[in-house]
Amino acid sequence: MRNIAIAVAILIAGATGASAQQKPAADTAKVDADIAKAFPTAPADWKSRFEQDETTKECSINENSPPKPVAEAIGKREKARIEYPADGGLMGDWQSGEKLAQSGYGLRFTDYPARQTNGGNCYACHQLTKAEVSYGTIGPTLLNYGRIRNFSEADTKAVYDKIYNAQAAYPCSNMPRFGTNKVLTIDQIKDLVALVMSPDSPVNK
Repeated sequence: MRNIAIAVAILIAGATGASAQQKPAADTAKVDADIAKAFPTAPADWKSRFEQDETTKECSINENSPPKPVAEAIGKREKARIEYPADGGLMGDWQSGEKLAQSGYGLRFTDYPARQTNGGNCYACHQLTKAEVSYGTIGPTLLNYGRIRNFSEADTKAVYDKIYNAQAAYPCSNMPRFGTNKVLTIDQIKDLVALVMSPDSPVNK
């Protein structure tokens, strides 16, 4: 019994000491410099891709878990950056959306200079259709997304907003800001919205 008591005391002491240690702060300037060094042949017009904006800086500092006031400020700022179609319509062609979801083309060194339009690469993070067996799971499954939500206008707008600028919906989201960062056009985003929300889309079959 004495040996067990000693062992427990050692474990408690070790756990207490470990929890008392604070993670050293990262030298952000050194990290930024090392990232820039890693891409010495990057084209000059790619420079902005190495520079964080206010939102990504705050997410990095808070390790993607910002306190409530910071999260609210991010959401408000990013919502203001969303642009909507001039005609007010939020859904395009789901068949074009499926092609975009399958395409990972764009923003890679091998895609420079661009020889075709960027894709959304949606299957890298989401399950969308039952027919596709290769998909990522970083994001939630989107099977039956529109049908579950009765294809409502409010949810259609929420999907548009999320694709255009995910930070507006979920501050420090892992999802790219496809519209804000000009990765996809408004028409492409409408096609992806149709893929998720159209009753005729295989997502909702």
